[in-house]
Amino acid sequence: MYERTWTVRFSDTDPFGIAHYPRIVDAIHETSDMFMEKIGWPYWEITEEHGFGLPLVEMNFEFENPVEAGDGVTIELTPTIGNRSVRLEYVARCDDKVAFHGYEQRVCARTGGEGATEIPDDLRAAMEEYAED
Repeated sequence: MYERTWTVRFSDTDPFGIAHYPRIVDAIHETSDMFMEKIGWPYWEITEEHGFGLPLVEMNFEFENPVEAGDGVTIELTPTIGNRSVRLEYVARCDDKVAFHGYEQRVCARTGGEGATEIPDDLRAAMEEYAED
């Protein structure tokens, strides 16, 4: 599992003072960016250097408890690696309560519209360090 803390900013909140859901989605995407960078496979380098990408094909989240400006939200990311796709599962907590949870499904796709391809072994190995046993 990969973990990071997102500090909710005033600019992340709506008129009711709670984090607005598009900003939560931004925090989720930022978490996956940080994860990919941590394992040595930044999204911005994959396409140019390896000839494939990991486009988002599905996402689903449930919001359980609101978070407010100034809150520190711990976001956990756990990858589940398939042959040609990876599911990034998230659980976010604030003050020991689940704020939101859900997943992103990403497919390993060749550049140029050539379709899905197998996840390279070295990327798989890097992700497996953070997968559940």
